[in-house]
Amino acid sequence: MSWIAAWSPDMIWILTQKVWWFLIVLGVLISFHELGHFLVARWVGVKVLKFSLGFGPKLAGRQIGETEYLISAVPLGGYVKLFGEEEADALTPEDRRRSFAHQSLLRKTFIVAAGPGFNFLLAYLIFTGWLATGAPLFVPTFRDLTPDVEALLPGSPADLAGIKVGDRILRVNERDISTRSELLDAVEKSHGQPLTLDVRRDSQIKTIVVTPQPITFQDGGTEVVTYRIGTEETAPVITVVMNGSPAMAAGFNEGDRVVSIDGRDIRTWSQMTGVVKENPNRPLRFEVMRGDQRLSLTVTPAAEKGVLNGKTVEMGKIGISGPGRSIVKVSSPLMAPFHGIQATWGWAELTVVGIYKMVVGEISSKNIGGPLTIANISGEAASQGASSVVFLIAILSINLGVLNLLPIPILDGGHLLFFGIEAILRKPLGERQREIAQQVGLLLLVGIMVFAFWNDIERLILR
Repeated sequence: MSWIAAWSPDMIWILTQKVWWFLIVLGVLISFHELGHFLVARWVGVKVLKFSLGFGPKLAGRQIGETEYLISAVPLGGYVKLFGEEEADALTPEDRRRSFAHQSLLRKTFIVAAGPGFNFLLAYLIFTGWLATGAPLFVPTFRDLTPDVEALLPGSPADLAGIKVGDRILRVNERDISTRSELLDAVEKSHGQPLTLDVRRDSQIKTIVVTPQPITFQDGGTEVVTYRIGTEETAPVITVVMNGSPAMAAGFNEGDRVVSIDGRDIRTWSQMTGVVKENPNRPLRFEVMRGDQRLSLTVTPAAEKGVLNGKTVEMGKIGISGPGRSIVKVSSPLMAPFHGIQATWGWAELTVVGIYKMVVGEISSKNIGGPLTIANISGEAASQGASSVVFLIAILSINLGVLNLLPIPILDGGHLLFFGIEAILRKPLGERQREIAQQVGLLLLVGIMVFAFWNDIERLILR
């Protein structure tokens, strides 16, 4: 343990902060999950014996009414212990009325599903409150996160190296990646050194060497250097055409991809908006791809006042929105509850798709993270402010809800699977069958946890 003594006070303070925020985030998630089981069990009349945050040895507890409330030693989960989980526990008619095992199949399903359900409810409440403040909310699709090249800045390192729009970057310096953030992180950490990219183009794998380009900008009076390869740009694809706008009058449609303006090739959204802004009240000839058709459309940007480099100038606008498909924003707080559902569904869908793609091998299982990863991102979120922690809680709550619904015995989804089988067979599975399933489920769950820990350790080593 002598290596711990070599840590600096600053490092110890940072680790302490991360552990603290990890416990806060995990505590909120577990509390809300178990609260779902607890409240619904009490609502349908089932006696709750224990409500525990954490599992393992008891650290503290207090009996209130018929329920003992506990804090246990291992903060990686929690549980609600219900009376009569086995039929033999209930001997009298009153016991059977308060026993979980003697409830109707519908009531048992409701109690078990309430845990994951409350995780989704927590995320929904956070998203709704977030949107009600007028703040934009990030709700990505899986396509938004994959390292696919949607646009290339002309003359950029990636363009000059031969990368094409439509390529998917699979590896950086022989390390598998499956998200755009991993690519951006690798480029940023390169400090301008050449990167070897393995790229899938159609059915072929190509190896391309790219040297990131330094970009200098001012941040609060401080000069900051970052690195780019030119794949960070957004495609010039129109996602919204505003009513009554010049673009609508000219015949633009959602989904049109701009390929040129007045004969000048357009490859990125910023190129296109730059040309439009520079030409108020001047007709521009757009070439767009609509499906397999190449169309020519002429539009005259309307002149609007704007501020550029501290000066008021006229800028052109044609009334289109681009790749903001990942952003949800409401015009009125009254719309927040509706769009909160949309945001919760979008993040849940992303989680389910991600799990599926991991199972079929489309993305690397190295993306599975354990407690160390959660602790790290909790600490980073805390350093960015309370709103980042709240947003992280919402995302992790959805992840917890989805994972608990997986049909793995020992998880809520496994119990729901048993109830489904019982509904079909008109009788519960035998005790021996359930025991074997629970043992298999426990082994599978422990295996996943060990794998997640291993990924955590690898990330720490590779940093």
